Amino acid sequence: MNQIFSSRSMSWLNVFAWLTCIATLFLICSGGMVTSKGVGLAVPDWPTTFGYNMFLFPASKWIGGIFFEHTHRLIASAVGFLTIILAIWLWRSEPRRWVRNLGALALGAVILQGVLGGLRVTMLKDEIGIFHACLAQAFLGLVVVIALVTSKFWSTLSNVIVDPRKLAAIITTAIAITIAIYMQLALGATMRHQHRDLAILDFPTANGAWIPDTSEAALAKINAWRDARALSDVDAFQIWLQMAHRFLAAIIAIAVVAFWLRVRRDAQSIAALKRLSLFWVALVACQITLGAWTIWSNKAADVATAHVGVGAIMLCFGVSISAICWRISHRQVGRPAATGLGAPAFGNTGRLVA
Repeated sequence: MNQIFSSRSMSWLNVFAWLTCIATLFLICSGGMVTSKGVGLAVPDWPTTFGYNMFLFPASKWIGGIFFEHTHRLIASAVGFLTIILAIWLWRSEPRRWVRNLGALALGAVILQGVLGGLRVTMLKDEIGIFHACLAQAFLGLVVVIALVTSKFWSTLSNVIVDPRKLAAIITTAIAITIAIYMQLALGATMRHQHRDLAILDFPTANGAWIPDTSEAALAKINAWRDARALSDVDAFQIWLQMAHRFLAAIIAIAVVAFWLRVRRDAQSIAALKRLSLFWVALVACQITLGAWTIWSNKAADVATAHVGVGAIMLCFGVSISAICWRISHRQVGRPAATGLGAPAFGNTGRLVA
């Protein structure tokens, strides 16, 4: 009976963890909309909202940019409350100490994220906004790991057997791509917070060339053209920052396709990896399309926000794939010789310990 009760409790915990993931993704999209619309300072005070308690601010005043900024704060508060509950739930019911520590780490990260969000308003520093965006993506990845390791699927990975040498290559590639995606998201956050308009307004070319000219004379000509259209001036750094974003996108796209082909060849027995890697390829295609559309639309808020959201989902896939590979590798190295490998192990308290 205790075992059944514990199993149900873990199932609900996993559902709650995935709910926190979805709320965090929604929060990231909300933040992307705030930045894309340039309304990050529509509410000039923090933690209050025009002097009101954040939760008591009259709905009749949620107009214009205030609506996007204020709802972002409310969603952030909801994610904070969910994370507190998740951390407490893990600490009380999760037997694996390292998973409990992940919950504590998530709690610390969400507190830091809230402080950074407030400092961005009170100190008016773009650099804080960039770090705030990067931490949000890292927090999402952390919560996805928590949701994954508390799932029943996690224990079934004990059954999988793959050639260790092939698995080592797969996990190295997955981690490298995931790190590259995170770097790409950081570049995107820097672009969004560092410049009001796009530095390059054409795609796939860049200011009419495949490799942009950023000489002093070329920049003067570009800025004269932009001034005539009421666009902000750009410098060489901003142009090359956007080019770096494009170059890294191409590298990631090639790497994800190569990873999918490697999984099909070397990890046929891991159905989850095959599906996830295929979806990863589809996400890359979608993300490149949204990136081009963002440029062609001169950073239309809804398109740019979708671009941010799909980028976050790509990171989640990378984190999930890397975690699955690590789990399989870890279980193959430490697998006991005479135990039921396919079933989750329960201690004498009836709680899941594998």
